[in-house]
Amino acid sequence: MATFKELKAQMAVLEEQAAAARAAEFEGVLADVRTKVTEYGFTERDIFGRGRGGRSPRPGGVAAPKYRDPKTGATWSGRGRAPNWIKDAKHRDSYLIRD
Repeated sequence: MATFKELKAQMAVLEEQAAAARAAEFEGVLADVRTKVTEYGFTERDIFGRGRGGRSPRPGGVAAPKYRDPKTGATWSGRGRAPNWIKDAKHRDSYLIRD
């Protein structure tokens, strides 16, 4: 049975061989893909689908203001941390925006 050190050395050799094999095949595969993309007229969207990478934007965007400070006119949507002008209010009904 091989020791841990021997197996680790074999693993390093195999990783080097795999990297070399990938590099050797890479250019050929890339050329083939480029040829087919040109030949068939594929677009990025055809290949990768709609949203590509990154996070998708939140649905709805910015929330409409729900509360208004009668003194300053400052507004708050009711989401997140409450601003100082409303945080200690027992009943927030008096700050509600009624349209």
